[in-house]
Amino acid sequence: MTDATARHADHPIDTLFLQRWSPRAFTGEAIPEAELATLFEAARWAPSAYNSQPWRFLYARRDTAHWQKFLGLLVPFNQSWANRAAALAILVSNSEFQPPGADQPAPLRSHSLDAGAAWAQLALQATRSGWYAHGMAGFDAERAAVELNVPAGYRVEIAIAIGRLGDKSILPDALQAREQPSGRKPVAQFAFEGGFAA
Repeated sequence: MTDATARHADHPIDTLFLQRWSPRAFTGEAIPEAELATLFEAARWAPSAYNSQPWRFLYARRDTAHWQKFLGLLVPFNQSWANRAAALAILVSNSEFQPPGADQPAPLRSHSLDAGAAWAQLALQATRSGWYAHGMAGFDAERAAVELNVPAGYRVEIAIAIGRLGDKSILPDALQAREQPSGRKPVAQFAFEGGFAA
């Protein structure tokens, strides 16, 4: 197993943020529907503009009728390791919302950001619950929109693999070397008081 305790924060934070990472080595263990519902419940409570909650998670659990369709949406590289996940999900977001007091929908500028907040909460809850979640850009978003009947006005955001952490020895040699929690830029490189420097 990989040890995430090698990560160190520069400022005091809850250790959950350091424990969450995106492994590729999964055990192939199935996830009970109730445990997957807990992850979606955490996503449910994410913040969103106007409380619009624009996220939608489309998913398949392994060994179910929908599994091969979801796995087939991933690029071959991601299929090579995600085939041992317990569940695969596609996150989409509604680009419109119903403003309070309005009788017509309006564009929702923050729909992708809000969906990202829901994804982050799902990933953190997965870690807290003994599962791991790995977000992926490597999938066919256009085909996902068609094959998963995504309505017009929704944006296909990311694919997500969820599973129990497995031993990295099950991965090809090239991936074994990469199977560890990644570092992060220091806060000073992305938080700027007063704006960007002139």
